[in-house]
Amino acid sequence: MILRWLICFSASLLPLWAGAVSGRVELRDSRYAPVRNRHDFSGVVVALTPLDNTAMPAAAKRAVMLQKDKTFSPHVLAIQAGSLVEFPNADPIFHNAFSSYNGQVFDIGLYPPGTTRSVRFARPGVVRVFCNIHSSMSAVIVVVASPYFATTKQDGTFNIAGVPPGQYNLSVFHERASEAAVARLSRKITVGPDDDSLPNIVISEAGYLSIPHKNKYGHDYPTDSGDPAYPGNKP
Repeated sequence: MILRWLICFSASLLPLWAGAVSGRVELRDSRYAPVRNRHDFSGVVVALTPLDNTAMPAAAKRAVMLQKDKTFSPHVLAIQAGSLVEFPNADPIFHNAFSSYNGQVFDIGLYPPGTTRSVRFARPGVVRVFCNIHSSMSAVIVVVASPYFATTKQDGTFNIAGVPPGQYNLSVFHERASEAAVARLSRKITVGPDDDSLPNIVISEAGYLSIPHKNKYGHDYPTDSGDPAYPGNKP
């Protein structure tokens, strides 16, 4: 009984040793209207990965990327490796989410309104998601190794809660920044027992090039359609 009490007591103290890491991201040199006109700095993923072999909490069981109004929501979804992502179809038309990029290749096939499909993302990486029927639909799933991550709000702020003291590698992902630009932002940080506030993180979009994507067969998209017999579904 005493041993059980000590274990419970120790476990209850663990959250007291973990603080929050917060900060703000600012986007510059953008050609994207929401950034230029409204200073919308949302959708940037900031992640902390322990530099030692500290055991980390298991991945969340599931996350959701909704398909509605021919839009993936959220547009940027950050998850821990091992998480299952649901892709519910809330539109009155068929969808076919897929990714042919090396973050994780998947194709959940054509499925009707009111149904869902799911994919488990086993390893860290950046997964660019599209719909094989609707060329305008795109999203990004950022799969990180640790549970310590956050996605910026519209004002660019982020807050990563429950981070134990220790040394971490800070990494950043932004959809409209070059790999070189975000790689330069990666650095080691030390997290103490109290809340930490990081200096502003500035990301330039100057080197970003938007490249049109193909459908899952590597072909150009015909005109969008909700018909399950849509020719874009045929190789």
